[in-house]
Amino acid sequence: MQSDETIPAPGRSKPKISRRMYWGLFTLMQLLLVGMAFLAGFLVNQWVTGRRQQYPLLQRAIQVLSDHAYYDLPMPNKLEYGMIRGLLQAYDDPYTVFVEPPQHELQTNQLQGKFGGIGVRLEQDAERQKIFLYPLPDSPALKGGMQEGDHLLSIDDLQVTPEVSLDEIQAAIRGPVDSLVKMTVGRSPADTAIVLDVKRAEVPLPSVTWNLAAGEARVGVVQINVIAETTPGEVTTAILDLQKRGAQAVILDVRNNGGGLVDAGVDTARLFLKSGSVIEQQYRDKPVKTYGVEKPGPFVDLPLAIVVNKGTASSAEILAGALQGQQRAQLIGSPTYGKDSIQLVFDMEDGSSLHITAARWWVPGLTAEIKDKGLQPDIQVPEDAERSTALQQAIDLLFPR
Repeated sequence: MQSDETIPAPGRSKPKISRRMYWGLFTLMQLLLVGMAFLAGFLVNQWVTGRRQQYPLLQRAIQVLSDHAYYDLPMPNKLEYGMIRGLLQAYDDPYTVFVEPPQHELQTNQLQGKFGGIGVRLEQDAERQKIFLYPLPDSPALKGGMQEGDHLLSIDDLQVTPEVSLDEIQAAIRGPVDSLVKMTVGRSPADTAIVLDVKRAEVPLPSVTWNLAAGEARVGVVQINVIAETTPGEVTTAILDLQKRGAQAVILDVRNNGGGLVDAGVDTARLFLKSGSVIEQQYRDKPVKTYGVEKPGPFVDLPLAIVVNKGTASSAEILAGALQGQQRAQLIGSPTYGKDSIQLVFDMEDGSSLHITAARWWVPGLTAEIKDKGLQPDIQVPEDAERSTALQQAIDLLFPR
């Protein structure tokens, strides 16, 4: 048996520490660590309890409802969603919102400009009892065995009933590119249940459409429906195509464009600007940030007009306002929506999202307040006028008769 011995420290003589003393100190350290962990747990529990006590009425209301309500309480996630909505209603900001998982996925797809899908059109019957499927030509759905007029019974583990919304169905069908989705369909005439494994493929969601103006082939019309990641590239493609077909000037139509991504709106404006600032923005307690033009855009000399209306909002207003503020293009139509706030989107654990107003933006070249008043057009066209009226005004501005 090995006896206790001292371990000398290197280099110089120090008081000797026996093994018994060493293990005593080690045990003491362990006890201290356990004590600290207990104290930390106690403090966290006290903090959580204190937080709960901030909302005693809510806790009491849930308990009373659970104990005495005649009807069953909603599922826990639905109850939680309702409480979140109540919280945001009390916060009283129209742009701070809660979005459930299906709607959040569809919004994300739209802003990305693409998604993993199967290429199928959904159509609900008049009684809202069945969802019929119509695969697009050469689509993954068609290649996977789906036939026109099949009706949907389930998607993976989701049973399709009249209570399931179209948003939920669309979100369930979509998923990562090259992944499989298992769909059970009913097929006439015997309504036989058939299981199909369909591989998802990338499906583009164009944010831009374009055409030559009716009656004036020198003008191209670029309609921007949403400001997505792909919008700057799509606008570039559209203008180059229109120029090949003879267009000498362009109208950007952002009517009923509710906005989208701030960076994409800024980058789209940069396509037409030579220098200067696009917008300035400020988060709470942060310095002002300027989005400038780093180099001349490819279309700085292209004659340009922009058509707007009350439905033009958010980053669509950034695009229109930046070009108006630098006197790069005139606005034709009615005053825009007037949304000068920026939302941060926080993804939640279950696929839902919380959109929080976190900053404001403004156009340095414009002195008028945008909030609630909107951008003021250079050429006013009544909101209820025919859609073609504003376009014709823009054409006449670019090529006076």
